[in-house]
Amino acid sequence: MDMLDKVALVTGGGTVIGRATSYALAKKGAIVVINYSKSQSDAEHTAMQIRNEGGRSITIQADVSQEREVRSMVDTIVEQFGTIDILVNNASITKHIPLGDMDSITTEVWNDLFGVNVQGMFNCARAAAPYMKNNQAGAIVNLGSIAGLTGLGSSLPYAVSKAAVHGLTKSLARALAPAIRVNCIVPGAVATRWWEGREEQMHRLAPNLPLQRISTPDDIAAMIIAALEQEAMTGQIIAVDSGQTM
Repeated sequence: MDMLDKVALVTGGGTVIGRATSYALAKKGAIVVINYSKSQSDAEHTAMQIRNEGGRSITIQADVSQEREVRSMVDTIVEQFGTIDILVNNASITKHIPLGDMDSITTEVWNDLFGVNVQGMFNCARAAAPYMKNNQAGAIVNLGSIAGLTGLGSSLPYAVSKAAVHGLTKSLARALAPAIRVNCIVPGAVATRWWEGREEQMHRLAPNLPLQRISTPDDIAAMIIAALEQEAMTGQIIAVDSGQTM
């Protein structure tokens, strides 16, 4: 897909991987719509940086777990730009709970993580799909996690939610073909704010990886762009993890 003048929605687009992806899309000539739920200042800063470098970007608030807010967001985007061509389902949340601590995994934790990480991605894909189908072209990239491959992660519900994202990707790829391609990029350890307070643990991990480095947000953004551009690929779950899951 040639991204020049394409309308791209990036959920959670103002921070870390979302920010790097927003910048990368803008460099390709896309009109970047940066969604945020709570991080308004980060989103607006990212959009301003894009505009300062000659790109086009706006911000829009919506909680992706809420269908009504997602549909309103998509309606606003279409009213302003006419369509949506690209969706990067990046918005995710987690809860740090030791894997064996079953008693701390409440119904609220399950509902919160699945609401954003799984239902939120479906909400956005469903709302954007009619416009992509109308154009007979569209591309969606979901953000998974190696937690969904290994079962290890910040918490058991987080790992299960990301495994669900991988399954959602394959089902959407079948449901939306041939007009819309759907793929999933699966980061391993990435230098993000999720490591805040545990930086020493992150640095201990790096030498034990085959590539002996922690991925950066730019690494993940580059693979997201590659998946959007590759028109002969759909339904793929692609790990970018410095060999962590080998």
